[in-house]
Formats: sequence, structure tokens, C-alpha cells
Amino acid sequence: MAKTPAWTRKEGKDPKGGLNAAGRASYNKANPGKPGLKPPAPNPKTKEDEGRKRSFCARMSGMPGPMKDEKGKPTRKALSLKAWNC
Repeated sequence: MAKTPAWTRKEGKDPKGGLNAAGRASYNKANPGKPGLKPPAPNPKTKEDEGRKRSFCARMSGMPGPMKDEKGKPTRKALSLKAWNC
């Protein structure tokens, strides 16, 4: 039985939000025609990274859904926004 890609499982997810290196690598392998995923850019050093951060924050901030789950823990959405310093 074939395993699902790491980016869809816990092994590919960063506990602080988003994907870890293994998750990004498995996503890039599963989607060869798309541009590769890059790690978060919370403190951008280039104009390109600055644009990525601005775009990510604008998209994710407008997504529906709670920032905390029913147990009071931050959701994946909240964690990823925090990882990007949005």
C-alpha cells in the first residue's frame, strides 16, 4: 500500500505552522510543473521575499475560519500567520 505524500501527513507539517522541509520537498516532488514551495519569509531580505510575505499575509488573513479551535489551541491558520509575522 502506497503512503500519501508527507505534506498531507503529520510528518510533513511544522508544529509551529506551515510545512517543514520534508513536507515542502514532498509537495514539490508531487507537483513538478508548479514552482517550488519556499520556506516562510518572516523577515524578508529581498524584494522578492517581501512581495511573497505581503501576498501570503493578504491571502491568509482573509481566509475564513477561527484562530483558535474548540480546545482553545491556535489553529493551523493562526500558527502559519504567526510564523510569517503577519
